[in-house]
Amino acid sequence: MVQEASITDQQWRDAEIIWDYHQMGHDLRPCEVAVGLGSHDLGVATYAAELYTAAFFPLVVFSGGNSPTTAVRFPRGEAVHFRDHAIASGVPEDAILVEPNAGNTGENISLSRAVLAHHGHRPKSLLLISKPYMERRAFATCRKVWPEIDVVCTSEPLKFDDYVQSIGDERLVVDMLVGDLQRVIEYPKRGFSAPQEVPADILAAYARLLDAGFDSRLLR
Repeated sequence: MVQEASITDQQWRDAEIIWDYHQMGHDLRPCEVAVGLGSHDLGVATYAAELYTAAFFPLVVFSGGNSPTTAVRFPRGEAVHFRDHAIASGVPEDAILVEPNAGNTGENISLSRAVLAHHGHRPKSLLLISKPYMERRAFATCRKVWPEIDVVCTSEPLKFDDYVQSIGDERLVVDMLVGDLQRVIEYPKRGFSAPQEVPADILAAYARLLDAGFDSRLLR
């Protein structure tokens, strides 16, 4: 079996500036509640447990059902597995709510809001915890579906090369970065999220990576 060539230095640089763009750079501060967005990345639950222990929030909602990329790894649903991991990491069970049905980021936020309201919580501030390259899309989606909330976006504080190493597949990570950037650009046109300014250098890097075939996670 012939191994696919690793990415070039230019492609790495392009991916790294897109990675940086996806990070919102919000100052971490205490919020009334947190929402941990379900995905393939259990690091969201790990980091949520660290933030809870550091008193950044008293209550977290883990949100997410299943998707084709998570059904095998998390057969009981993303939110349930995230909850169990957070409990094992020291978060008390009564500090966690579960939203097990969301199938996309808009539903993650809107259904988590409904779960909070059902339990008598109507927060004014929210710590939104995602995988690192999803911060901007999470922020843009929250601005659309819950515009009045004071949202702080955060993720595990990983550098690009550390995240690539944790996933173990550099081409897949670049595909995911490109796919998320496409969604940041396209979803406002579909009414799913608030528009985000995309600088020219980011668009140029995006175009080069698309031309190079990093397209497995694109909307079709």
